[in-house]
Amino acid sequence: MRDAVIVEAVRSPVGKRKGGLAGIHPTDLSAHVLRSLVERSGVDPAQIEDVIWGCVSQSGEQTFDIGRNAALAAGFPETVTGVTVDRQCGSSQQSVHFAAAGLIAGQYDVAVAGGVESMTRVPMGSSRQDQDPLGSDFAARYGVAPNQGVGAEMIAEKWGFSRTQLDEFALLSHERAAQAQDEGRFEGQIAPIAGVSADEGIRRGGTLEGLAQLKTVFKDADQGGVIHAGNSSQISDGSAALLMTTSEKAKELGLTPIARVHTAVLAGADPVIMLTAPIPATQKALTRSGLSLDEIGAFEVNEAFAPVPLAWLADIAGGDGDVAARLNPNGGAIALGHPLGGSGARIMTTLVHHMRDNGIRYGLQTMCEGGGQANATILELL
Repeated sequence: MRDAVIVEAVRSPVGKRKGGLAGIHPTDLSAHVLRSLVERSGVDPAQIEDVIWGCVSQSGEQTFDIGRNAALAAGFPETVTGVTVDRQCGSSQQSVHFAAAGLIAGQYDVAVAGGVESMTRVPMGSSRQDQDPLGSDFAARYGVAPNQGVGAEMIAEKWGFSRTQLDEFALLSHERAAQAQDEGRFEGQIAPIAGVSADEGIRRGGTLEGLAQLKTVFKDADQGGVIHAGNSSQISDGSAALLMTTSEKAKELGLTPIARVHTAVLAGADPVIMLTAPIPATQKALTRSGLSLDEIGAFEVNEAFAPVPLAWLADIAGGDGDVAARLNPNGGAIALGHPLGGSGARIMTTLVHHMRDNGIRYGLQTMCEGGGQANATILELL
């Protein structure tokens, strides 16, 4: 029976907006991680049949099928095809799902899944070109244009999260990321580029008092607003890639699988509140896999905004402390950054390395996405 396994996973450092990666064209940033992937794995690039590449703002430097351009820029043979995927923030997690499906179906024997976003060079929303992407029928049904920040405020209000709770979670994300960085946990997964060898967004020594000085963005504080820059994901630049094949093909090529894609699902929810679909996606993944919450040794829930993982924790685990300790153990997007189309692969790269380094059998990743969607993936360590 065919399966889908990950044999290597690598990422760039995540750069701050206008930071160390700002001068790198997103195609070149993508090519860098692709080259690093084949160098680390030792696979012949001619064996790769497709590069499935997530990217959200497909405009300017990120248009014209950046997946194909990245493969060519990396020096891969012209026989290696590339395709670009947009499932909003989950684009490169969806790339992993597409690669896994293709491998299991026999459409591929070897594929690369990953993604990129240079939010410095191609600002978020630039692909809209001042046009309405929703249309009158959508407006008639929902009566409002969805906004993720407003959705985060809606979650905070619905679940009853205070600004202090959100800020405490944000500080924890930075603390965990700083500790992971200091202990060298990211070094094996990062391919340095342009003199940048570490994630740039991690802030040390933050305090609740300091965060309290930040102005709320989507709703005035005197009207109950709680979302600000400090408890939201950072605008970032970055790329990541995973080399995927089947167990049989890996053996033939002399590659050692790290993890198997055990379960891959999708879920949709309210597109206006937008950010809650990781909850039903996780429930669906657990049901389909036959695994219990206690069997999952690590959870990655993208920190688009602090209320997202906190609502997930409340509904999935009732706020259970053991689950909370296994949630985003190396920090998340609040500390590390969120390079949209590259985030799914960045998170999965971090998860794969964390599972291998700690002997964790099962890990689960999920992330909220524009339109009220979510991917959820369960990996099994091999």
